[in-house]
Amino acid sequence: MVHKAEYLDDHPTQISSILSGGYNHPLLREWQHERQLNKNMFIFPLFVTDRPDEEEPIPSLPNIKRFGVNKLIPYVGGLVAKGLRAVILFGVPLKPGVKDEEGTAADDPEGPVIQAIKHLRKNFPDLYIITDVCLCEYTSHGHCGILYEDGTINRELSVRRIAAVAVKYAQAGANSVAPSDMIDGRIRDIKEGLLSAGLAHKTFVMSYAAKFSGNLYGPFRDAAGSCPSQGDRKCYQLPSGGKGLAHRALIRDMNEGTDGIIVKPSTFYLDIVADAYQLCKDYPICCYQVSGEYAMLHAAAEKNIVDLKSIAFEAHQGFLRAGARLIISYFTPEFLEWLSE
Repeated sequence: MVHKAEYLDDHPTQISSILSGGYNHPLLREWQHERQLNKNMFIFPLFVTDRPDEEEPIPSLPNIKRFGVNKLIPYVGGLVAKGLRAVILFGVPLKPGVKDEEGTAADDPEGPVIQAIKHLRKNFPDLYIITDVCLCEYTSHGHCGILYEDGTINRELSVRRIAAVAVKYAQAGANSVAPSDMIDGRIRDIKEGLLSAGLAHKTFVMSYAAKFSGNLYGPFRDAAGSCPSQGDRKCYQLPSGGKGLAHRALIRDMNEGTDGIIVKPSTFYLDIVADAYQLCKDYPICCYQVSGEYAMLHAAAEKNIVDLKSIAFEAHQGFLRAGARLIISYFTPEFLEWLSE
């Protein structure tokens, strides 16, 4: 028998260096998480088309489909039964001749987003409905605003149009509007529009305040049909190395009246999430795990490089660790099941 004093004399390791006793059990490992994933954090992206009976798989986005409003309700009903609390809507106009230079179909009362809001509100009164506010799905040129003749963004006309669309979504019953265009000044115009319409007190403005241009949006553009027909979005979305610009954009949108912050993409930009947690410490911070990130994890799992469930948890826990409290995720249906196990 070795006495404690003798053991300590022979083993000079500091007592404080013995950490494994604190995580040697599955429950202990969960206790070591400062924040734990729960169903209320998840926001599920839904692609809604102007073809009411459509239910079309998106090849580049595994397990994700485009839905018409008639197919949307039963699908969402199954997820609500599993604990889904929030969705974000993206309209996908597919009928010929719908798109034009000003994106007038974006707030068409018979269009996919407003119809989806009304159907979801009627069938699921407790479901929190966020609407992505952008023009790229509806413009003939595929850009997020209205263009000058030289192809650059006309800021004034663009933000006026985007604000008008946001107000229409709120009037239709959306709980939240989330402008994703990154055009300067649109938060102020949206907030002023909501105030004028008497809706600011019940509409949550969640700004894509730090949205970066890059190579991770391909599957989304397949799903939404929103690829620019000319040029790119680098002049109004942040450059991937633009940390200081991201800080300024976060501060700008707070000053203009946003109620929440989205950082997009997420995995490669966790430093920006952490910065937002400090700069916007009194605001809800949301990570958007974008289509390319989601598709990459599926591709790695298909090649047996990773286990899909394990890597999904690892990624999403990383968002929480960086400071997010909300997550827009295509993995939401899986997490509704995984978090019930």
